[in-house]
Amino acid sequence: MQLDLVSYLNEGPKMALVGATNNSTKFGNIIFRDMVSKGYEVVPVNPRATTVNDVTAYPDLVSAQKDHDLGLVVYVVPPKHTLESLKEAQDLGLKKVWVQPGAGDPTVRSYLDENGFEYLMDACVMVESRR
Repeated sequence: MQLDLVSYLNEGPKMALVGATNNSTKFGNIIFRDMVSKGYEVVPVNPRATTVNDVTAYPDLVSAQKDHDLGLVVYVVPPKHTLESLKEAQDLGLKKVWVQPGAGDPTVRSYLDENGFEYLMDACVMVESRR
């Protein structure tokens, strides 16, 4: 089920960014900085980082959800990793997800549809949050 996540962004949900990174040339960092600069609270999720831009990072959604009341999960990882993390999101009841271009594929879309996620896929959160 596709959700109007652009409108949901106006509510200022706390978001987990799966694939956040300290590498300033990667979208995981570009998106992180952009969303923070727009006033969003972004929780970085990356199993290989303890911080992203001096913000505590979490290895997975389970750890992030323990410390934060997450409203939205944004994916900026390869589809294989998106699918793995979606299973975790499902178990946590995190059903609002934004799949960045390149983070999804037909298998990811099928999983989202079959499991009742409210999602937006193949639209850039940075572009859509400018509206």
